[in-house]
Amino acid sequence: MSEPYSAAGGLVRVYPAREPNGTGLVWAHGGAFAFGDLDMPESDWVASQLAARGTTVVSVDYRLAPIPEGWDAAGRTAGAHPYPAASDDMLSAWAWTVDNADRLRVDRTRLAIGGTSAGGNLAAGAALRLIERRAEVRPALALLAYPTLLAVQPAPDAALRAALDAQPTADRFGPDLVLAMYENYLGGPVDRAPLGAIPGRARPVDLVEFPPTLMVNGEVDELRVSGEAFAASLRAAGRPIDVLAEPGTEHGHLNRPQEAAASMTLTRFAERLAALPALAPASR
Repeated sequence: MSEPYSAAGGLVRVYPAREPNGTGLVWAHGGAFAFGDLDMPESDWVASQLAARGTTVVSVDYRLAPIPEGWDAAGRTAGAHPYPAASDDMLSAWAWTVDNADRLRVDRTRLAIGGTSAGGNLAAGAALRLIERRAEVRPALALLAYPTLLAVQPAPDAALRAALDAQPTADRFGPDLVLAMYENYLGGPVDRAPLGAIPGRARPVDLVEFPPTLMVNGEVDELRVSGEAFAASLRAAGRPIDVLAEPGTEHGHLNRPQEAAASMTLTRFAERLAALPALAPASR
C-alpha cells in the first residue's frame, strides 16, 4: 500500500515511503496541545513530502487537552485530555511503530521522532520518557520544528525583541499565554510537572542519552527562546545538536507550504533522515 492509511486502532495515520530508504519517523502536529489534526499541512503535507523522499511517516492522532477558557474554538469540539494523555499516545505510537517496523520496511535503528510546536514538545518529552523507561528501541534522531519546551519562558534577547516589535503579527507567544497553555495542558500548576511534560526543564544530566537532534525554529518567534535554551542544555550534556532559525519565518511555517521556507525546512529534515547510519550505536 502506497497511500496513507489508518492503523493502531485509529491512533496513527501511516504514510508509506514510495521508495523506502529504511528510515521512519513518528511525527506529532502542533496546536497548543488543544488544537490540530492529521489533516493540517504541518502533519499531512510534511508526512506526504517525507514519504515521497524515502521515509515512512507515522503521524500520531494524539488526544487533545481541553480548549482553554476564552480561546476561540472556531466551532471545534473541545478535547478533555490533559497530560499525560497525549504523551502516552506518543509512546503507544512509538511502540506500535517498533513492533511493526518490518512490515513498514523501517530499520528500527533508523527510526526518528519529531513534531512541530506543541508536537515538538511531545516528541522531546516522549524521547525522555523512553530513556527513563530504558526502552530497548529509542529514537535515533529527534526532529523538532519551532518547538515549545518551557512553560516559564525566558525573555527574548534585544535582537529578537526588536524583531517581534517590528512584526506585530508574529508577536503572539508572550509568557502569560505560554504559561496558560501549559497550565491547561497539565490541568494545574506547572511547578512540579515532569520532564515528559516540560522537556526544557531537563538538566544536562537528564540529557546524556537524548538522541541527536535537528531543531529548526522560526526566526521571528518568541518560542524560539525555549528551543535555544533546550539546545544549550543538550550541548552541555555533550549531545549532538544542530539548531537554526529558518530565515524569514515566524511561528508555524510548515503550515504554510506555499512559503519557500517550508520546503527548505522539509529538505533539511529529509536529508538528516537519509543520513542516519544503518547501524545504531551499541548503547541502543
